[in-house]
Amino acid sequence: MANVDVIVVGAGVSGLVTADRVRAAGRSVVVLEARDRVGGRTVTEAVPARGDGTEAPGTLDGLLVDSGAAWVAPDQTLLLAELARFGLKTTPQEGPGDALVSLRGRSRRYTGEARALDPVTTADVGQAMLRFSAAAEKVDVAAPWRGEAADRYDAQTFESWIRRTCLTSKGRDYFRLACEAVLATEPQNVSLLHVLFYARSGGGLLHLLTTGGGAQDARVVGGMQQVAERLAEGLGPWVRLQEPVTTILHDEDGVSVHSESGATTAQHVVVTVPPALASSIEYLPALPQDRTLLSQRMPHGSVVKCHAVYRRPFWHDEALSGEIASDQGPAKVVFDTSPPEGGYGVLTVLVEGEDAVRLGAMDPDKARTAVLRGLAAHLGPKAMDPVGYLAKDWTAEEWTRGCYGAHLPPGAWTQVGRALRTPVGRVHWAGTETAERWCGYVDGAIASGERAAAEVLAALG
Repeated sequence: MANVDVIVVGAGVSGLVTADRVRAAGRSVVVLEARDRVGGRTVTEAVPARGDGTEAPGTLDGLLVDSGAAWVAPDQTLLLAELARFGLKTTPQEGPGDALVSLRGRSRRYTGEARALDPVTTADVGQAMLRFSAAAEKVDVAAPWRGEAADRYDAQTFESWIRRTCLTSKGRDYFRLACEAVLATEPQNVSLLHVLFYARSGGGLLHLLTTGGGAQDARVVGGMQQVAERLAEGLGPWVRLQEPVTTILHDEDGVSVHSESGATTAQHVVVTVPPALASSIEYLPALPQDRTLLSQRMPHGSVVKCHAVYRRPFWHDEALSGEIASDQGPAKVVFDTSPPEGGYGVLTVLVEGEDAVRLGAMDPDKARTAVLRGLAAHLGPKAMDPVGYLAKDWTAEEWTRGCYGAHLPPGAWTQVGRALRTPVGRVHWAGTETAERWCGYVDGAIASGERAAAEVLAALG
């Protein structure tokens, strides 16, 4: 006899959406979460003053920052619907002033209307982007392994495509930086097919790189983690924290999910944790070979998200917006995430790929200095003196092991990609990596939760 109808593993956004929809349909559900909080790859935190641990968090007048997922796009309809449901507001990301782009030691200021790159590089990037977009149109987001071009695209890395397609060194640097910014890994690590799928899933590569009107259009006032917290509030005691799942037993009669507190039984289980963590769970009987191989071939990106807080946004004095894109790390991707009500100035630095691996291996004080020096190279010596600092190394997070999402190397999509969303008996899969639209984003997490909920509800009859 089952304890509940459905067990959900993971209290990130995808898991909580799954549970929310299952319960709304009148079925019983329990969510098991390894962490002591909900939200998964969304987490909103207070910033310690000075960032040296000598003062308690929250001393900067209650300043909160998103150390995980933060941005909302105007076409992320599922996320926008959840924000409206819970009465959460957004604030535009794009602010006044010029952005900076720096390639090969040459820095340029630009606005949304002005050209960010020199004419030759602009032409090169333009022709390569046209070719990229044409190739992406051939990819089926519901089944990327299908289609006459899939085998060809999946047999090469994104780096090999860049070298073959771009005609200038700065053009190649542009696409390499884009890969790091979007996938948090270097282009030699990822299949061209996966990059094409990922870009099409999110409305195009340029859309993923854009602030106003794009993937970084707006932020949630009060933080993105509120979405998960509100969903969890509605589920009440059916969300159980600090219960990492170790084993899932499954057969034609039901499932038994084991954690440190014992076993919980159900008719179906939905595993929503990131692929690297899903593969660490023991399944009895063992999963089919294609599913096992898929999990083994889905590494996560590497990201350290850093926040430097200043008494005021001093970069505005130079008519700069605080948005920076550079090919020199560790401060390659920077956004102004200052609170909308004014006051403090906040620069958020996304350290990705190899830079994140190197930064994560450093002593925290040396890592902090390296990030601040990177900011100072673009914004001057005032960047070296923040009043608060906070860094989140997602690769070091025990129950995440990387961000923003997982990526597939050459050959994985066409060989074992079919197993990504396919249930194994009573074991179902969710998580943003399984989404067809907005894969890797919160909107994709919501979509995957709704799909998984529909699957188990149909199976329950």
